[in-house]
Amino acid sequence: MSDALTLPAETRERAGKGASRALRRDGRVPAVIYGGKEEPTLIHVEEKELVRQLMTGHFMNSIVEIEVGGKKLRTLPKDVALHPVNDRPEHVDFLRLSKNAKVEVSVPVVFTNEEASPGLKKGGVLNIVRHELELVCEADKIPSEIEIDVTGKAVGDSIHISEVTLPKGSESAITDRDFTIATLVAPSALKKAEGDTTQEGETAADDVPATEQDAEEEAEGEGEGGED
Repeated sequence: MSDALTLPAETRERAGKGASRALRRDGRVPAVIYGGKEEPTLIHVEEKELVRQLMTGHFMNSIVEIEVGGKKLRTLPKDVALHPVNDRPEHVDFLRLSKNAKVEVSVPVVFTNEEASPGLKKGGVLNIVRHELELVCEADKIPSEIEIDVTGKAVGDSIHISEVTLPKGSESAITDRDFTIATLVAPSALKKAEGDTTQEGETAADDVPATEQDAEEEAEGEGEGGED
């Protein structure tokens, strides 16, 4: 589970562009806490501390306890607006979390045991279609990452969401299809050695499906005519 973060804040009485610009000039970032069947709470936070937490890499899928007015509010960051030129944070939206709440988050994927994959040992390439999974999780059980074991995977194999054991309290937010997470493909040099022809000027990237749909179609095509 991602570690909970703590972010000190102060309430703000005024909204609007003028008030927000004044806060930013003072090194503060305007923000709002909403949800939980309560009125939105207008706050502002220190820019330096917010940037530090953003740089952890897991800010958006961590519980953030906001300290304001002597109270701690459990929240989940939902959006960080950045300046189009300098990427400084300009506004943050936080979702107030009620007890037993479920939230939708994006959780990074990590592949393990690559040395135990025959396909990768033979020079195959792990083509990652989805670097993150959209999950619905219990608010206090948000995983920091999802590990996928590639033991035994050969060139031509695909990894679908149905093969992944998700942590307790988590489920896929996409339920209408068994989507592809990654495929094992042969690099150009290996395909040439097997007798495939490649037009002059093509690169290894030409052999890798560019989208989830491409990967799924390729996997289906390779499976035609084979055993069920």
